Amino acid sequence: MKNKKIVLRTCCVTREKLPKNELLRIVRTPEGEVKVDLTGKMNGRGAYLKRDLTVLEKTKKTKSLERQLEITISDDVYEEIKNTITNLLI
Repeated sequence: MKNKKIVLRTCCVTREKLPKNELLRIVRTPEGEVKVDLTGKMNGRGAYLKRDLTVLEKTKKTKSLERQLEITISDDVYEEIKNTITNLLI
């Protein structure tokens, strides 16, 4: 029996390679909206963030997520990401 391949993705802030299920995917849709993608299959340009509030604060300061998605991100989106991370950690 073959072992199932573990899909690795890179966090855009810490540059750590982690399994896909340990990261949170943020997507810029073709319409220009920024959304949290819990399914991992949403259409658009995606970036991965480690599910950690300190990483979220760091990306807010350095704007690395904005550079990755090539769009400015409002505070409402950061708040939505924070709420999603908080809910997933519980």
